[in-house]
Amino acid sequence: MTHRKPTREEVVAAAGKRVPDVIAPGLRVLFCGINPGLYSGATGHHFSRPGNRFWPTLHRSGFTPVQIHPFDERELLDHGLGITNFVERATARADQLDDGELRAGLSRVESKVRRFEPAWLALCGVSAYRVAFEESKATIGPQQRTIGDTRLWVLPNPSGLNAHYQLNDLSEQFRRLRTAAAE
Repeated sequence: MTHRKPTREEVVAAAGKRVPDVIAPGLRVLFCGINPGLYSGATGHHFSRPGNRFWPTLHRSGFTPVQIHPFDERELLDHGLGITNFVERATARADQLDDGELRAGLSRVESKVRRFEPAWLALCGVSAYRVAFEESKATIGPQQRTIGDTRLWVLPNPSGLNAHYQLNDLSEQFRRLRTAAAE
């Protein structure tokens, strides 16, 4: 199935749009992004902007046997994986969100976790985690905190704007989670 690339006008007009969750009961890992970017808002699919490293990282870390395309994101459910976001509205950059939105988003994410009970909630972005959970010293990796029986893991943000982590480094961080989620 082919999907056309959104026009520049469609991307700009996507401000405030939402991208539906990819979620089901009993997932191994529910990935939680900060919020959809405008490109994802325009396509209606998570991490769909060319250059976003989420999909190649999932594959390289061993979560998926092949690299899944954002338009085929529902295939994640077959692998026990899903995606949600702290904040539902699309913005050009995550820094356009305020701390209150992240904290309010945490309440929604906690409700989803309690309803669907994934084994792990993997939060993609340590800065957003620190704000939402009010844990200023949180680092990448497993966290002490849980939501019910769901364990928490903080991953680097896979956005191409995150220059601190190259693809190999991202893949290694995701691989650590995959190993923990297999235990």
